[in-house]
Amino acid sequence: MTGWLICLWAITLREAQRFVLQRERFIAALVRPLVWLIVFAAGFRAALGLSIMPPYQTYITYEVYIVPGLCGMIQLFNGMQSALSLVYDREMGAMRLLLTSPLPRWWLLFCKLLAGVLISVLQVYAFLAIAAAFGITLPAIGYVAILPALILSGLMLGTLGLLLSSYIRQLENFAGVMNFVIFPMFFLSTALYPLWKMAEASDLLRNICAVNPLTQAIELIRFAAYGQFNGAACLWTSLAFVVFGLIAIYGYSPERGFTRSR
Repeated sequence: MTGWLICLWAITLREAQRFVLQRERFIAALVRPLVWLIVFAAGFRAALGLSIMPPYQTYITYEVYIVPGLCGMIQLFNGMQSALSLVYDREMGAMRLLLTSPLPRWWLLFCKLLAGVLISVLQVYAFLAIAAAFGITLPAIGYVAILPALILSGLMLGTLGLLLSSYIRQLENFAGVMNFVIFPMFFLSTALYPLWKMAEASDLLRNICAVNPLTQAIELIRFAAYGQFNGAACLWTSLAFVVFGLIAIYGYSPERGFTRSR
């Protein structure tokens, strides 16, 4: 067990050092949601009305409504960035060296995944602090209650990136796939508008949004922000995490995935 913990600490420390050295990545992770929150929210609020009544039966401003969705955006982009670093490490040979460890392969991948999740949680709380400075705040209990939701949603979105990285070989190809995955997932979710608003436009789009894993992750965060637990969202997010994780482990297995292709 000591060796397993040493592995976890070493991988987490490596990812933290890489993140500290990549200040542009941290700035970009904050600027992107802040632009949506401060600039674009004005236009969307004009379209949706001054207030929204979500499932927790309280009227809130549109800016407050989209804060959990933008937290999900941060985690989605971070999950893809972590997967991009996996593709880079594989091309440089660092990933092959890591996977030659005597520890189980699934544990090595989980350590890599967990390190990325911890970084995304720090990014989310930095974003929430800046949003609070602009007067856009959540209930006090929400800042604590969303932590488990952020960890679970981060794990799910991280395994999605891990899955993609296990089957995409070239760095250039992965960058294109990132855009193909990120933007449809984000816009076909409840990050910017509730499901009932989407249903006014199309029942088909509403159903697509409902089964979107990012929607479930965002709703889990949104309910947690008000001290409530969304059991259905937690179940579907956990299920997506398990499914994505199993497929990713299969892709990184020695007999299949990148080991065979090399």
